[in-house]
Amino acid sequence: MTTLTLPPIPTLIICILVLYLGLYLNQRFRFLGNSNIPPSVTGGITFSTLTALLYFAGGIQLLFDMQIRDFLLLVFFSTIGLSAKLSTLASGGRALAKLVVIAAVFLLLQDIIGVSIAALLDVHLGYGLMAGSVSLAGGHGTAIAWGTEAEAAGLREAGAIGITFATFGLVAGGIIGSPIAKWLIEKNQLSPTLVDAQDQHDIEVEVAEIDHKPWSLGSVLGVILMLALCVQLGELANQLLSKRDILLPGFLTAMFVGIVLTNSADRLRLPLSNAIVAKFGEVSLSIFLGMSLMSLQLWSLANSFTPIIFALLIQTLAMTLFAIYIVFKVMGSHYDAAVISSGFAGLGLGATPVAIANMDATTHRYGPSPKAFIVVPLVGAFFIDILNAATIKLFLGLMGSW
Repeated sequence: MTTLTLPPIPTLIICILVLYLGLYLNQRFRFLGNSNIPPSVTGGITFSTLTALLYFAGGIQLLFDMQIRDFLLLVFFSTIGLSAKLSTLASGGRALAKLVVIAAVFLLLQDIIGVSIAALLDVHLGYGLMAGSVSLAGGHGTAIAWGTEAEAAGLREAGAIGITFATFGLVAGGIIGSPIAKWLIEKNQLSPTLVDAQDQHDIEVEVAEIDHKPWSLGSVLGVILMLALCVQLGELANQLLSKRDILLPGFLTAMFVGIVLTNSADRLRLPLSNAIVAKFGEVSLSIFLGMSLMSLQLWSLANSFTPIIFALLIQTLAMTLFAIYIVFKVMGSHYDAAVISSGFAGLGLGATPVAIANMDATTHRYGPSPKAFIVVPLVGAFFIDILNAATIKLFLGLMGSW
């Protein structure tokens, strides 16, 4: 067996080429784009498949230096924190508050199911968390972040297993979302209705800031400064917390620092471009995922494939039943609730873009639902990661550790 290890810059170069490959494949095969599969996932898994063939056929193992990836993880979660403006979060009204509570309950349920499956299969309970909210509701970024923590604690191949669940979950969330809404709408004979005055007051808000200003040097530098502060202050916070025996992953403290900084900047009337923050987040996440997926050692997952499929089927069934019997009823059992249920299915198994795609397909067929397009993206953008971090820490506390 010959092992080749690539340093950081060649790793970055290959990653960018992998992302271009993903963009090409998504355009070439329309079902990939229609399924909202990110180019980093398409290109990364394709490349890791090729490296697996190289491993089996040529006896060559490629390894990559992940220094840049680990830094971009902190940058990505910093952008999530910098996007969490309290003024925007308050805009969702009562519907947002309900959905946040529902999401918190579902995260607990998802991890209970994952840990129960791990116990049933007689494997380490930590793998149950990877088969739960870490990878499914959390998505690829969270799966890789917590997978790295788990592997450092001795849970072998946790990151690779998390990536696999996140990828399959992304597809499953897109498959079940629209059929759930279709069944609810047609079974209950629902149709779009005009919202009442109070609901209209709750949802009349700009969900995302539309930045008409050009990308000036000052605006870009301001965002870079904020991101650097998030990373550095997050590291300092981690050091202080560790002295009190409170251990948190670095990406969480960076995100919390970002929340404090962005809301402090709003209070001080210091401009921070949401558009630039979002673009930094998009680029950092794409490269982060690309590096993680292209370095995936698929041959190590051969013995885990059947348990992974079994766990995914159980989680998909649980998501379907939860969306129909909990989300739909708690949100009001009306047309908006049906659309929200389809979005929540995409959010709970995949990611916010999958949720939006589910709702978009539903509303194109049955009619508009402004409320759904406000509350579901808000939960996906701001609350899922925070609630998920708290849920994972709760289960780790009950289990003792990874």
